[in-house]
Amino acid sequence: MACSIFTTFLLLSVFLSACTCNATKVYHDGRAITIDGQRRLLISGSIHYPRSTLEMWPDLIKKAKDGGVDAIETYVFWNAHEPFRRHYDFSGNLDLISFIKTIQDHGMYAVLRIGPYVCAEWNYGGFPLWLHNMRGIDILRTTNTVYMNEMQNFTALIVDMMKQENLFASQGGPIILAQVENEYGNVMTSYGDAAKAYVDWCAKMADSLHIGVPWIMCQQENAPQPMINTCNGWYCDQFTPNNPNTPKLWTENWTGWFKKWGGSDPYRTTEDLAYATARFFQVGGTFNNYYMYHGGTNFGRSAGGPYIITSYDYDAPLDEYGNFNQPKYGHLKELHAVLHSMEKLLTHGNVSNIDMGNSVLVTIYKTTNASGCFLSNANTTSDANVRFEGALYHVPAWSVSILPDCKNEAYNTAKVNTETWVKENKAENEAVALKWVWRPENIDDIVVKGKGDKTVCKLIDQKVANDVSDYLWYMTSVNINENDPIWSHDMRLRVNCTGQVLHAFVNGDYLGKQYATEYGTFHYVYERKVKFKPGFNQITLLSVTVGFQNYGPKFDATTNGVSGPVEIIGKKGNERVIKDLSLQKWSYKAGLNSIDRYNKLLNVNSSEWRSDTLPTQQKFTWYKTTFKAPLGRDPVSLDLEGLGKGHAWVNGKSIGRYWPSNIAHDSNCTVKPCDYRGKYDNTKCVRNCGIPTQKWYHVPRSFLVDGENELILFEEFGGNPSLVNFQTIKVGSACGNAYENRTMEISCIPGRNISAIRFASYGDVQGTCRSFQKGTCHEKNDALGIIKKNCIGKEKCAVLADEALFGSVNCQGLKKRLVAEAVC
Repeated sequence: MACSIFTTFLLLSVFLSACTCNATKVYHDGRAITIDGQRRLLISGSIHYPRSTLEMWPDLIKKAKDGGVDAIETYVFWNAHEPFRRHYDFSGNLDLISFIKTIQDHGMYAVLRIGPYVCAEWNYGGFPLWLHNMRGIDILRTTNTVYMNEMQNFTALIVDMMKQENLFASQGGPIILAQVENEYGNVMTSYGDAAKAYVDWCAKMADSLHIGVPWIMCQQENAPQPMINTCNGWYCDQFTPNNPNTPKLWTENWTGWFKKWGGSDPYRTTEDLAYATARFFQVGGTFNNYYMYHGGTNFGRSAGGPYIITSYDYDAPLDEYGNFNQPKYGHLKELHAVLHSMEKLLTHGNVSNIDMGNSVLVTIYKTTNASGCFLSNANTTSDANVRFEGALYHVPAWSVSILPDCKNEAYNTAKVNTETWVKENKAENEAVALKWVWRPENIDDIVVKGKGDKTVCKLIDQKVANDVSDYLWYMTSVNINENDPIWSHDMRLRVNCTGQVLHAFVNGDYLGKQYATEYGTFHYVYERKVKFKPGFNQITLLSVTVGFQNYGPKFDATTNGVSGPVEIIGKKGNERVIKDLSLQKWSYKAGLNSIDRYNKLLNVNSSEWRSDTLPTQQKFTWYKTTFKAPLGRDPVSLDLEGLGKGHAWVNGKSIGRYWPSNIAHDSNCTVKPCDYRGKYDNTKCVRNCGIPTQKWYHVPRSFLVDGENELILFEEFGGNPSLVNFQTIKVGSACGNAYENRTMEISCIPGRNISAIRFASYGDVQGTCRSFQKGTCHEKNDALGIIKKNCIGKEKCAVLADEALFGSVNCQGLKKRLVAEAVC
């Protein structure tokens, strides 16, 4: 016994000693985050673990590290982890511990944004719907005792989980920062006098958890000590912390933007993103996090909004599938290398500025033995020739040049020397048409008999169903005879809605559907002519959510569903007669018979599937097929063109909502190449108008098995599955680009070689990738032949943009560059 006690004590002592030895001290001063007493310049990137898979995490994190990223930032998603009160889920791609450990395995830091309100275009902002429905809760995010108890419980749960695994830096782990609340300062005025008390409580609650690393509050100008307030936005160079002893941190540098059903593709240029980032470091920033670095996919029903689409690509440096988004990834990688080379200067150097006029600013960082400079030109139209320290520098409009030694330009944000990738969806040569079976969703008991699970004498908000489904059925019956004041030959059903989609049935007959537009406020009126029969009539309404609201003042109180009134309108002569059904007895049923409360498919008898003539354009229909996984390791996408709206599962795993029949609006699309100069917002440079908002859907390789796989679709609107097919994402063209005396690089995805060169020229090349043309001045030697010789048959190649190789080119002051388009 004594021996056992001694052994246990010895092991515990060794364990505690190891933890102490590996502990990292993270603090801050007014200049930077300090790690073990050293000021650090830190580049971070957001990767959300539930928007990818466990199998993808190592590759995503490695690519981020290779891109010059020091830390991975993630939110923690409360409703995903606690879908039902005190029932927790940290399995699969919700395994937060494994995600943080994967970051640690790659030698990187982690930033944990617990919130637990996250926004994030995530369903209901990350709050579980059961929280809204608790007795005693009116509004969330305020001094409500019931809410605060639940928030503290979840925050403490996450903190304790991290502590148990020694994941805070103070324990030797990778987590160097943690966040409580999120962007509350943007909306706090709507919460009145309680808002400040709530912020103070959040700070005290978080500080009491003793995590040993700093806490941050983003977009919170009045963040109480010891919280660090931080900036989110397109540009944060003008941000000033609320305390001179806290550093200038940028927690969300928006690399692109999210997309809504009915919306076109937002696109933020590489040049503008690099400009915003370089400006931030020029004026004293020392921590920058890209939101997103990898956006990923809104699997299941996780997309919020309302109307956030399934893809969360975000135009990030790593695309939805985990591929490089070039040139954004490569151009930022070069910027990170230059900034890291100046870390000592930017965190310790004395700073001076010279205003050169016309929006040109020179910033000098100087220590005893070194100096580094930024030359920025914020003019949106005019390039600048800046004479500094006896030398002349050309600084394009809306750009920043970085001179690590104040002499030689190492980087300019507008001079992109990174290749551009054009990706394509390709089917296998042996691809065969999918063979389908089908069955209808059985809704007769609902639309004909009105059988529900709960009955009350009022209309209820769809949130009452605790988010177990997108679907909530509203059922009532009304007795009408020919003597009723509303009886006429011109009767109408009118429904006031705050949900996103409504289907209506009367006596089992389908009246039709209506849905809100991307521009709408989701308050609309559904009205249809109805032929009622004398006697009892069954009215069934199906309200469909497409993600609960995730942002805005008191967003949690926004109504959703059939808000009412629900009315029958009759006509007597020229006078309208209205019968309000809102306070009648209504019966309710959440969901579909074939899907459980966890959004998983229920086992269905194989005999229920039919193989006769495949119905098309039939609402509330299930389709099933089998397929073999595409060969190779390239990412897989599912083309759902021809379908209406619904949900898809591969081998029982949800790949999300689909809605290819929702066409992107035709306004504001950019026809010519986007001008990166000038301030960006999500309405600038949008693309892909007039086509399906999303027709390609990510199917992670880990969802697939060798041999036979199963695809199941639930089609809500009605569509034709005959066009559905699986394809892979490949790099079709790689376009190299390098300015004079820089090296042009071209590469294909690993394992694939360059097969041809379509174009090559050295001079003032015009156009963009896939539409290049030689300029007014160009090379004397055979550029196409030179590039072919150096590149064909190789996975990657590099060629110097040099007149010695391509022949003398007199462009009379025009910018010369080497450009080539390769086929992968």
